[in-house]
Amino acid sequence: MASGPSRPLRLLGTKIPYVEGPLKVTGRAEYTDDIHRPGELVGRLLRSPWPHARLRSIDVAAARATPGVFAVLTGEKYPTPFGVLPITHDETALAVGKVRYIGDIVAAVAARDERTAEEALAKIRIDVEPLADYPDPQTGLSKVAEPIHARGLNGTNVQKEVVQHFGDVDAAFARAARTVRVRGSFVGVTHAFTEPLVTLAEATPDGRLTVWSATQVPHYLHRSLSEVLGIPMHRIRVIKPEVGGGFGGKSDPLPHEIVCAALAVETGRPVRMLLDREDVFFTNHGRHPTQNDVRIALDADGRILAYDIEAVIDGGAWSSFGTVTTYYNGVLAMGPYTVPNFRYRGRRVYTTKPPSGAMRAHGGTNIRYSVEVALDRLAEETGVDPFDLRARNALPPHSLTVNQFRITSTSFLKCLAVARERSGWDSKFRRLPFGRGVGLGCGFYISGSNSPIHFTPKMPQSTVHLKVDMDGGIAVHSMQADIGQGSNTLLAAIVAEVLGVDLERVHVQRVDSDVSPIDIGSYSSRVTFMMGNAAREAAEELRGKIVAGAAALLGVPAEGLEVGHERIHPVGRPDAGVPFLDALHRAMESTGALQATGAYRSPTLGGTFKGARAGTAPAYTFSAYVAEVDVDVETGEYRVEKIWAAFDCGRVLNRLAVEGQVEGSIHMGLGQLMGESMNYRASRLFNPSLLEYKVPAPQQMPEVEILLVGDDDPEGPFGAKEAGEGPLIATLPAVGNALYDAVGCRFLELPITPDRVLKGLDLRAKEGRRWKGA
Repeated sequence: MASGPSRPLRLLGTKIPYVEGPLKVTGRAEYTDDIHRPGELVGRLLRSPWPHARLRSIDVAAARATPGVFAVLTGEKYPTPFGVLPITHDETALAVGKVRYIGDIVAAVAARDERTAEEALAKIRIDVEPLADYPDPQTGLSKVAEPIHARGLNGTNVQKEVVQHFGDVDAAFARAARTVRVRGSFVGVTHAFTEPLVTLAEATPDGRLTVWSATQVPHYLHRSLSEVLGIPMHRIRVIKPEVGGGFGGKSDPLPHEIVCAALAVETGRPVRMLLDREDVFFTNHGRHPTQNDVRIALDADGRILAYDIEAVIDGGAWSSFGTVTTYYNGVLAMGPYTVPNFRYRGRRVYTTKPPSGAMRAHGGTNIRYSVEVALDRLAEETGVDPFDLRARNALPPHSLTVNQFRITSTSFLKCLAVARERSGWDSKFRRLPFGRGVGLGCGFYISGSNSPIHFTPKMPQSTVHLKVDMDGGIAVHSMQADIGQGSNTLLAAIVAEVLGVDLERVHVQRVDSDVSPIDIGSYSSRVTFMMGNAAREAAEELRGKIVAGAAALLGVPAEGLEVGHERIHPVGRPDAGVPFLDALHRAMESTGALQATGAYRSPTLGGTFKGARAGTAPAYTFSAYVAEVDVDVETGEYRVEKIWAAFDCGRVLNRLAVEGQVEGSIHMGLGQLMGESMNYRASRLFNPSLLEYKVPAPQQMPEVEILLVGDDDPEGPFGAKEAGEGPLIATLPAVGNALYDAVGCRFLELPITPDRVLKGLDLRAKEGRRWKGA
């Protein structure tokens, strides 16, 4: 599909306010918890206090006998396993046979009110056989007495192992002029979205089940509801209202959604299940705690010869996206540099902790930090400027990586050049006084996962339907999920751009599986690229029909007409045309309302080796960030003063949205780097609240200068690529490397808290290393 516009763009490329903005700022946007049904019941969950235990019995008789209780469920009623990936269905809506972490759901109640539901939960009696808990993934690499899941590899708790080798890594290291090794350690972090998890379900006498839920992927939820409840998909209706943030944490089908629906089926009454913040933390699916080991070899000319990477990833109790995560922790290290030899071993291990899953820049964040710190060390040891080392190794456009990622467009060298110039790098690097420093970090991420999760039935990854009637309003139907990132606005703007109409004519309809065509949701940075191409195709089909109506009115061939602003006119003669509505009404004379469909299918990409599709994408984004920091060497506290964020997302379609995504990504990256941490004592999570889980405060946010420098991508809609996840990745290493420039200490354990800064300073002093005269 061609990417370039055939005429100057009118809307796209400007700052387009979000179409739902007025509703949100006036409190009138409808979220799941705003929806009410007559006769609603309250759903509540009973969670396990044991990290790992066999369920001997669950006595719910007293709970069921409680006045005002309408249903009590345990795992034996709905034992069918499910999961977001068809190859790893190991989750159950309610625990079956045993519990696998503190927070695993054991039972559920539907009652007339919250107090009655809690009273009933307190009456449930559970008899268990405690089993060994396994909070440390290192323990699970070997055979264990009682694997968390029977599907663990060879009696261990290893959920997935990936081994890949391209080229000859050992030979490359043998001939290297310089090598470096970095061992990174990363705690788990969670999404901390504003809206908690919430679902409303209603089973009606006509045999249908309707589920409203705060989800990023309505289609995956639809599938899982059918699989677990045993109800055909055509009898289930999934509606996605507004979603108050997701960042990956609402992309899996989640147990509470299925339990809520099951309670509605059991009672014949609507059931609402609103999770409190502690429940959200136990549901988790956040970024995996990770230990990685990165070795990089360099030749005498400063060219990268090889990567040799190992990673041990803490998956928590379930698989979730874990198979993909295991691949991504290796293969997403490939860009933005040319790496001729590559070896990776990754192991994702079940532990008796809340499940890890997909979180913004899934799989690419932790490995990028270690790689970028390693490159910074190599630059220092070889006496090469960090910018020059990276520029020397930049991936060229229209190339293949050693593991057969197809690179189309890349403006990585532009990112480096503009970040260097705007930050004043050459006058600051190693020149600022002790305690102040600048650092460079670079990034590379997918613009849409090329391979769909479900291989059957074969269908497009995104479909958009348009309908326009005599009133001239254009209804847009798509199952892409706007979760606050502005995708509804982009969808409307693409349609309006192609048709030449005002944005107010275009009305994006609420996601509803009864009327919305399949789209596989908002994750893997796929929406702009895939939905955008589908929307453009649908709008171009509709434009053809309306232009034909104008041609009939004007008595001229359609080929001689073009679309202007709310008009269709002969090429170069805007005053001689007809209004949009007149052309529309003429086109409707024979068929009534006009309809059009667009779809996107990604090209076949990747090799034929095992795991070849992991990390393949129709395009990739690139970034180069410079951070400037100021460290108080007496307390260890530091402030990120400014970040210069050079990002290649191809053509910018909505500058307002892209800039917001970059700023939000930087805030989230700073959270992981500066203090966010899921703190455990053995398997018990100790800070399941936003009071104790430290998200950066507004005053900790630095000044950000956003530098959007991408060239058009040949396959993206109007030349665009993603901007939702890729902008996060470079933040962490930019700040980590800036701290080194400031105080001469490398920090390989995240988050980098003030006490760790002080420990680094003490260690440097004990080693007798001076830095900038201190």
